[in-house]
Amino acid sequence: MIGLSLFGLVMVLSASSVASVSQDQSPFFTFSRQLRYALIGGLAFAVGSRINYRRTDQLAVPAGIASAVLLIAVLIPGVGTEINGSSRWLDLRFVVLQPAELAKLALILMTAKILGAREHQMHLPHRTIRPVISIVIGFSFLLMLQPKLGTPIIMATVALLMLFTAKARLDHLVMWSITGVAGAAILGYVAEYRRRRLLAFLDPWAYADSIGLQTVQSQIGIASGGVFGRGLGGSRAKWGFLPEAQTDFIFAVVGEELGAIGAFALILAFGLFGYLGLTAALRAPDAYGRILASGLTIWIITQASLNIGMALGLMPITGEPLPFVSAGGSSLVTTLFASGLLVSVARRGRA
Repeated sequence: MIGLSLFGLVMVLSASSVASVSQDQSPFFTFSRQLRYALIGGLAFAVGSRINYRRTDQLAVPAGIASAVLLIAVLIPGVGTEINGSSRWLDLRFVVLQPAELAKLALILMTAKILGAREHQMHLPHRTIRPVISIVIGFSFLLMLQPKLGTPIIMATVALLMLFTAKARLDHLVMWSITGVAGAAILGYVAEYRRRRLLAFLDPWAYADSIGLQTVQSQIGIASGGVFGRGLGGSRAKWGFLPEAQTDFIFAVVGEELGAIGAFALILAFGLFGYLGLTAALRAPDAYGRILASGLTIWIITQASLNIGMALGLMPITGEPLPFVSAGGSSLVTTLFASGLLVSVARRGRA
């Protein structure tokens, strides 16, 4: 986790240097902000790893309520900060907060609390599946008002896999999975900009000068990196060709500068994270720890898979950052705290 975060700082400096000079007259502007968040995240990681994870079940409901309040707050004119037509941020002067990242963690805590306490009631959908799905629907409704579809998809995926880990009834999970996929498809089609994104996903080169620009430039950047890459700092995509190179599409910069070897090594690092996280879950001493650790691991691996798939053109653009690596304070701090909780579960695990 520390290695991924340090690697992320290096790549943020490389990917953001040109844009930072253009917008803020300093190549270190975005990097310095990310470094500040990394230090805060390091403290959050230390706290999460040192506390007894069992105590976090007391934070589940307050975290859920706080997340819902913040998600509502970003929709209030003059309170939320609107960027590119979306209201997803709260500018608190000293820090910019994205409540959607906190909502992901809150969902996992609440789901682990419900399922951990009802370990012997997993055969009763109204006691297990329905409460969890209700929380997902509630958060998704608030997120769609921003509008934001990527986070609800991640939330639904994580919740269903946590239910599977907790041994919920498979037939009900299949039914809800089909319902979720159908709902996401409908929501993706009814809004014009999301429909255009889906069309651009199917054929990005047909929209290379508009909605498909990022996908095309991302693929060009990754392809031009070859096997060994152009070298650290040598990306051409970040010179205005690839918008948001330091955030949503930082994997493209990794592929261009470090080549297929560097990109594959990063994928292996996330694979190792997933293996160790699920190992911690299997060795957890109680149901709450097992479900919590599996949920945190599934969250980070699912989001990383979506981001990398998006950069490769294998997934539609969702606007989700690459955990630990992309620029973004809320994402980095919450994922580091979540990683600390994983360490807390691992420390108390069975041999």
